[in-house]
Amino acid sequence: QLQASGGGLVQAGGSLRLSCSAPGRTRSPWTVAWFRQIPGMDRDFVAAMHRSAGRISYADSVKGRFAYSRDAARNTVYLQMNSLRPEDTAVYYCAASSSVIRSTLASETAYADWGQGTEVTVSS
Repeated sequence: QLQASGGGLVQAGGSLRLSCSAPGRTRSPWTVAWFRQIPGMDRDFVAAMHRSAGRISYADSVKGRFAYSRDAARNTVYLQMNSLRPEDTAVYYCAASSSVIRSTLASETAYADWGQGTEVTVSS
C-alpha cells in the first residue's frame, strides 16, 4: 500500500520534501512516480525513475527545482521540492507499476497502484 506524506503550507521560495512509503516497490521491475492534481483538473505527471535504466524524468515545470530520489532499504521514494511557487499548489500522489514502459512513464493510466495524496499549499 502506497502512502504519501510530507505536504503542508509553505511560502513561495520555500522547500518541502515529500515521502512515499512503497513497500516492495522500490526496486526493479517497479516504477514509482509522482503526480499532482489541482481540484477539478486532471492529474499531472511530476517525476519518475524508470525501472530499467534508473533515468529520472521530470515535468518541464519542475525541472531544476524538484529532485526525485529513492531509498530501497527504507522502501521509500522522495520528492524534494525547492523554490516552490504558488502554481505548485496541488495534492501530490505517488503511484507504482511493474509494467511501465518508457513511452508511458508520464501517463496516469500506466499506473495501477495509487496512494492517498498529500496536500501542498504554496502561499505567495
